[in-house]
Amino acid sequence: MSSLEKVIIRIHMSEKANRLLEEENTLTLIVDRKANKHLIKKAVEEIYGVKVEKVRTLITPRGYKKAYVKLSPESNARDLASRLGLI
Repeated sequence: MSSLEKVIIRIHMSEKANRLLEEENTLTLIVDRKANKHLIKKAVEEIYGVKVEKVRTLITPRGYKKAYVKLSPESNARDLASRLGLI
């Protein structure tokens, strides 16, 4: 397992995450707390083969780091989620 694969812990799916996926072309991920936005962007681009436009992060009340990864218009988050078997 490469160091980039350790950055992304899992994909987070909820009603809000599904809405973001559909309406804003944004994936919601749980990531390593030590990962910064640049590292998250690089990991998503290399692992999933998509182009990332923007990354926003926050620490949840439970102590997880959540990243909202907005994909560029040429990359479709819905197609990626379908490929990964999430929807």
